Amino acid sequence: MQNTKQIPETSKCATKIYECKKLSNAKILKVLESLRKDEEFDIELKTDDGRVIFAHKVVLSSASPYFHAMFTNFSEKNQDFVVIRNIDYLALQLLVDFIYFGKIMVTEKNVQVLLPAANFLQLIEVKDTCCDFLEEQLRITNCIGTYVLADLHSCNKLLTISESYIQQHFSDVVDADQFLSLSPEHVANLISSDELIVLSENIVFECVIRWVKHDLVSRKSILPHLLEYVRLPLTSLNYIMKNAVEEPLLKNCPNCKNYVNEALYFHSLKPDDPIPQNIRTKPRLGDKVIFVVGALGILEGHVITEWYDPKINRWQSFTTIMTPHFLGSLAVVKDNFVFAVGRIGYSLDLPCQSVNVLDVSSESPHWKPTTNMLVKRRNLGVGVINDYIYAVGGFDGNSSVNSAEAFDCRTQTWRMISSMCTRRDSVVLGVLNNLLYAVGGQIIQYKDQYNSSIQYLKSVECYYPSIDTWKPVAEMCVPRIAAGVGVLDGILYVVGGYDGTNTHRSAEAYQPSTGVWTTIPDMHFCRYYPVAGVTVLNGLLYVVGGCDKNTPSLDSAEFYNPNTNTWTMVTALLNVSRTFFGAVAIDRSRYFKTKHS
Repeated sequence: MQNTKQIPETSKCATKIYECKKLSNAKILKVLESLRKDEEFDIELKTDDGRVIFAHKVVLSSASPYFHAMFTNFSEKNQDFVVIRNIDYLALQLLVDFIYFGKIMVTEKNVQVLLPAANFLQLIEVKDTCCDFLEEQLRITNCIGTYVLADLHSCNKLLTISESYIQQHFSDVVDADQFLSLSPEHVANLISSDELIVLSENIVFECVIRWVKHDLVSRKSILPHLLEYVRLPLTSLNYIMKNAVEEPLLKNCPNCKNYVNEALYFHSLKPDDPIPQNIRTKPRLGDKVIFVVGALGILEGHVITEWYDPKINRWQSFTTIMTPHFLGSLAVVKDNFVFAVGRIGYSLDLPCQSVNVLDVSSESPHWKPTTNMLVKRRNLGVGVINDYIYAVGGFDGNSSVNSAEAFDCRTQTWRMISSMCTRRDSVVLGVLNNLLYAVGGQIIQYKDQYNSSIQYLKSVECYYPSIDTWKPVAEMCVPRIAAGVGVLDGILYVVGGYDGTNTHRSAEAYQPSTGVWTTIPDMHFCRYYPVAGVTVLNGLLYVVGGCDKNTPSLDSAEFYNPNTNTWTMVTALLNVSRTFFGAVAIDRSRYFKTKHS
């Protein structure tokens, strides 16, 4: 019997199909380009300058919705000659070549003409590439032009990004001549934004006046509309009197004078008077505020929290749910994340390792525990360098310690670093030129519950992260524990504190270039334990709360102006008197609502 392989009936009847896939259009495009060179084309595209580009209708239609509509639905489908208006010849040539070859080079020289042409011809890939190029090239000198170009050609992503760039660099951008060429609509859109970041509203007022004066005849009538968005009440009374009241453009315009009178009325309000509710009295979200957490009184697991807005001179309070042991030294990372590290408080309070974090930019901010420190600490010093939080010194329950550790915010881990030269309890940390300065403090050691020794320190030492080493620097003029420390314009300031006998109102400054401490004028109040209640905001050094010899907890704040070398009281009082608390400068969150009554 012959051994043969049986073929299933279904296989005998089946019809085989082979599929041929074209791997590339390169050969077809090469032939078409050859036809173009040999003038075997069916359409001539003529630009405004009279030059002609040769092409094929079917090729153009396959890539561009604009050409597809032209050569299928309109009279041009039967013509061999078309005038393309308002498109640069070079741009059209590059885009036609792109349609044939699938490549185009976007450069600084051609992007300004390529983007409008690509948008007109609906070549989305090229348009997006131009936008990506312009986004990468954003600078102070070109952001206005990019913003206008993006708006004109409906580049929504680029428009948003360029607008945000202008908002973040507004003070520099308005000095450029390009700003003067903006349309009224663009100016109004920029200055009305809550996201605008300016050190002072003076800058917004002055740029509007300058823009109007650039073309006074046509723009004078627009001034009242623009002043509607200038937050003039948030400038100082002195500035309003000198610059707004005396500005000729405003003097001669009744509608403008209304805004000036509104600003003057705002400054006549008493602290308890309701604030008028409109855009001109609303601080911008880019503004910094002082954020204060904790006080002597902790209520049923709640920590009393408030924030101060210097532009409206008001303390705003709200309550945040938190565990009672939260009261720790504060540190800020990336302007929005507030860390509370360890514990501060009276000698009866036990040291702890806990660390909590609060994202103030979230819609419903609440404290969350994060990785504990390696060492239990109370009355420690805390500082931040390049997203590393340093916890230094403090009291461990038996004695002052000189150990120190660092928290990496990216990995959420702590590691020990070199110990200080001196044990320091109730020490304060300042960060200057990416170096840590451990200032003052005390050395306390308990022999038993009845016997202890205390040494009050005026010594200071500096930590160099790159070599993990502490080095002594010049001593302060007087010993200080639980003082306040802040850094402003390259100078380290220390204020208040206690020396074992007296609570200080004195303050002194350290300049690394000279290596010398010098005294500055005294504060208005003696302040002991404003330790974490010192912060820098808008070029001023704020000192908040604390206690003095006769008052266990203060509800006042004051600030030091290095330009005038003077201290000024903040007229608004805190909602709660505070000692043993933290105060830091943060970005004003959109969820920090101003109370108007």
